[in-house]
Order: sequence, then C-alpha cells, then structure tokens
Amino acid sequence: MTTRRTFLATSLAATAYAATARSANANSKITLGLMGCGGRGKGIIQAFAKLPNVEVAYVSDPDEKRMNETAAALVKIEKPAPKTVTDFRKILDDKSVDAIICAAPNHWHAPAGILACSAGKHAYIEKPCSHTPKEGEMLVEAAAKNNRLVQMGNQRRSYPKIQEAITKLHEGVIGRVYYAQAWYINDRPSIGEIKETSPVPAGLDYELWQGPSARKDFHKNYLHYNWHWFWNWGNGELGNNGIHMLDLCRWGLDVNYPTRVVSMGGRFRYVDDQETPDTHSVAFEFEGRKSIAWEGLSCNTHPNGQKADCVFYGEKGSLVIQGSGYTVHDIKGKEVQKVTGTGPDAIHIANFLDGVRGGKLNSEIEEAHKSTLLCHLGNIAHRTGRTLQCSPTDGKIVGDKEAMAMWSREYAKGYEPKV
Repeated sequence: MTTRRTFLATSLAATAYAATARSANANSKITLGLMGCGGRGKGIIQAFAKLPNVEVAYVSDPDEKRMNETAAALVKIEKPAPKTVTDFRKILDDKSVDAIICAAPNHWHAPAGILACSAGKHAYIEKPCSHTPKEGEMLVEAAAKNNRLVQMGNQRRSYPKIQEAITKLHEGVIGRVYYAQAWYINDRPSIGEIKETSPVPAGLDYELWQGPSARKDFHKNYLHYNWHWFWNWGNGELGNNGIHMLDLCRWGLDVNYPTRVVSMGGRFRYVDDQETPDTHSVAFEFEGRKSIAWEGLSCNTHPNGQKADCVFYGEKGSLVIQGSGYTVHDIKGKEVQKVTGTGPDAIHIANFLDGVRGGKLNSEIEEAHKSTLLCHLGNIAHRTGRTLQCSPTDGKIVGDKEAMAMWSREYAKGYEPKV
C-alpha cells in the first residue's frame, strides 16, 4: 500500500536521482546487498530501494531480529522481499550482485569493502571508511587493483549548496583561506559500569559480529550503539561524527595530509566503561600555512541548539557551513550572503549509483581515506598523549614508533584483510 509519506519520499529520491544521474547507462538495473541492518543500515537501504532501477537482493546482519526487521521494512515500501543471510560473505558469491552497502560497525568497514572489491563488487561504505590508517590504505589499493568503485557515506560531498560553497572558497570569495574550525555536540548519557559478562542475546551471532577484531566477552553495554566508544570496534566521536566536519574542512582548505597533530581531552563528564573521550579537541597543521581545529562534546548541549558547524577563515572574511547551506561574512563579521539548501541522503546515494553506471563519484575512496586519516591521527595523538609529526606525502607518523604501531592492528585468525 502506498501512503502519502511513502509517495513523497519516493518522489524526493527520484528527483535527487534525476538531478545527479549523468551516465550513459542511467536506466540500467543495479542489484544490491546490504551488510548491517541497524538504524543506519535500515534507513539507507530504503533510500537506495526507492531509486529507479534498483533491486535489493539481500540483507545481512549477525542479529536476526534486525535483519528480519529491515527485510520487512523493504516489503512495506512495496519492494520484493530480499533474501536474508547472517553472514554477508555469502552475498559475495552471487554474481548478479553489483554492489555491497556496508552499514556495519567500524571494525568491519574496510575488511568488508576489500572483500567486496576482490569479489568484483562495488561498495558504498558508511563513515569512517576504515578502523585504522592501514586499512584505509588497503581499501584504496583494493579498489584500484580490482577496478571497483568505493564511496564513503560523507553525504555532504553531494549537497548542491555545499558544493557551491566549496567552489566559492576555492575561487577566493573570502580571499586566501588558511583556517577551518569545526565542532560536533551531543548530549549522550552514561553507558554505565558493567563488570560481569552477560550471555549473548538469542539470535545474535556475536562471533561473526566481532569478525576481524580481537575477541572480548559480551557485555550488555557494548551493543547496539555503544561499541563506538570502545577502541576495539569504534573510533570515538571523532570517527563517528567528526569525520563529516573534518571532510568539509579538508575539502574547503584544499589540503591533503597534515604535518603536525595535537590532541587534548578525555572522559570528563562521566566515570563509566567508555574508553574514548567525550570531550575532545584536535588541531591539525598543513603545509602552506593552513590548519584545522575540531572540537567534540559528546555529553553537552550547545546554547543555541546547534550540533555541528564548520567555519572557514580567510584574509577577506569567513564562510560558515551549517546543515546544507552556507553564509558568507566580510572581514568585520557582517553577513553579506546567506544561502539555504537541501541535502537528503538520496542525492549522495544517487551519485554512487550513477558512478556504478559509468558516471563520476563525488567522493572517491582516496579522498575519503585522507579525511578519515585525520580522525585516526587525532585519536592516536590522544591515546599516546603526544604531538605527532607527520609526513606531508602520506600522513605517516615520523619519529615515534609507539604511535606508528597504532597505524594497524591485530586481526582475529581467518579475518585478516588481504588485497
């Protein structure tokens, strides 16, 4: 049954597709498989399914309940029921599948993307594109070696008015741009302290969920979201939401790899099991007299109710990106232009599908890796408590073996990614 809400959502998605599809094969069918059926996976696969000439053949998750709920959600929007498989690797054997959508936890992102490329599939991977810097390098290599497209879910790269804002920055609307400042704020509660292990919930294949990561006994406050705050699986708020703003900063400043990274912060709001900081500030310096500062507050609210912002400073003024629009100010702070925009995920999704059909991606995986690397370097600086000196050619840490040891990680036997 088609409701008014479903009709409007489908129309919006189709409009986004029409606005971005430029390839000669715009009407060719694309068959997809989803890995990860949590809130993000369930939402994003419906956005994919609403676009023209798309078939969702599989949904996969180690949690049977989530997997079945996502399959049912597709049926509710009048799509054929997909096959359900607990282990997404079974999808890779189906030659009819063109691309894998990965919305699993961070520790699975790059390994799943590498497997997809090796199996001849394209991949759309939620942010961040890797759990470690080495994984990001391997994912870039796998995409190139297998001639596959990989796009990260940094959807602001496809928002029309944000693209316009970045173009204006590069054209000199505020003169030479030398500094970008960004932040993310949320009021997350404590995750508590749980000393005892718990039985694995029925219907959850915890062994498969852990996949490439080191094995840990199950605790109630790990799943389904709090894994973000444990280094074994997540990358803290910096990798969870900071990636979006840092990607904009790097894009607007037109920089690649930093030369110096400084971090401060910690778990300041609560005393609980969370390992990653809830109060975190990171600064990045680049060649050409440019720098980025990011601030993340996971357990507070902004006085004006804002969650995320990105501000660029230049010799003639400043430019603020908020939401899907932007504002230009002169050197005295006076507003000279305000532009509003729209930015549904469907625009970025449509761009990925257009790329699979022969068009051009707005977010090549090499660019996504460079932005994700900033998150990794910020976390490494935090965990070592030291300033990092980095190579401007590839971002690798110079003169600090302990910090450089965090460039990669150990993998569970049988799950080691290979290109």
